[in-house]
Amino acid sequence: MPETFRPTTEREINDALSWALEKGAALDVRGSGSKRALGRLTAESAVVDLSGLTGITLYEPEELVLQARAGTPLAEIEAALAAKNQELAFEPPDFGPLLGSNSKGTIGGLLACNLAGPRRIKAGAARDHFLGATAYAGRGEVFKTGSRVVKNVTGYDLCKVLAGSFGTLAIMSDVTVKVLPAAPEVRTALVTGLTDTQAITAMSDILGSAHEISAAAHLPAGVRAGGAVTALRIEGPPASVAHRVQEVSTLLKAFGATSELGRAESLKFWREIRDVTPFCTGERAVWRVSVAPSAGAAIGAAARALGGEVFYDWGGGLVWAAVPAIPASAAALRAAVAAAGGGHATLIRGSDSLRAAVPVFEPQDAATSRLTKNVKAAFDPKGVLNPGRITADM
Repeated sequence: MPETFRPTTEREINDALSWALEKGAALDVRGSGSKRALGRLTAESAVVDLSGLTGITLYEPEELVLQARAGTPLAEIEAALAAKNQELAFEPPDFGPLLGSNSKGTIGGLLACNLAGPRRIKAGAARDHFLGATAYAGRGEVFKTGSRVVKNVTGYDLCKVLAGSFGTLAIMSDVTVKVLPAAPEVRTALVTGLTDTQAITAMSDILGSAHEISAAAHLPAGVRAGGAVTALRIEGPPASVAHRVQEVSTLLKAFGATSELGRAESLKFWREIRDVTPFCTGERAVWRVSVAPSAGAAIGAAARALGGEVFYDWGGGLVWAAVPAIPASAAALRAAVAAAGGGHATLIRGSDSLRAAVPVFEPQDAATSRLTKNVKAAFDPKGVLNPGRITADM
């Protein structure tokens, strides 16, 4: 049974790191553990459990900024923001049901994994809203990066390095994020019966219009009851939303029969897209494939050839694929990505044996791999933080 550290202060984080450096031990850094199933399997000597490092330490709604300790539950932060009609605009997903966890996760874990939902096409990724952090590098040194100011050009923007590092570079003790007002109205224009190729064409056309779409997704027949549906979300002031929904629906009539979702139905629909609800049950492996939207349909065809199912987000640029949980499926998906001009195929849900047998993240070319290893060596030269989480040798 590995030793467990549950720091409630920054000093205790430092103590855990000092112990690991002295013992040459590996640390498994986690918040609530909700994303433990993301990434490769690791063999840790001890666990650093940040779930006791909680609390919103600063929230200035007028300045659109919030600071919290890294282990603060995301649900607590979203509740505080909702009370002021604000939100994390990048729409963080809740992968708890998909990964078999009862927790929605922590703010530190969310940023460390750089997760974003359907609004990413408009608002950007989590990293684009990550303003600052206090963190302990694997070498045992504390550093601060960024600030509470949205525009800050002093020093290196290490937030961009920490976002998506999966805890392999540093242990964050507190983080600062940009928040934005929540849209007062949301509605969704629908068109039914389209093929994948037709849907991606329709979404691309509307996204290229002047109607400011905040999300665009396509669910093929079989993934959602009632046949194929293509959805485009419109958010903003009520009068503007009403006008834009009407305009978008008019444009969509060239593709097929149209309809509309009101506010309550829209919120439910996009929450299901965000949380990958169509694939939460079953034993199939779930892959997140990022490609150019024009290549999305080819990835969908490749997944179906394996006996799988897909649906599309980000206007066709994000393909969620549920395929047989075998190494051959991973090889076939990555071959399809390469044939389509390149992209990234990431295993989000898979058995321990599958995560050990195939690269969980898209393999890097030689130059990128060298750069990644150099960054790891600069932050964590002894490899004590989540070793092997991203690649076997890092």
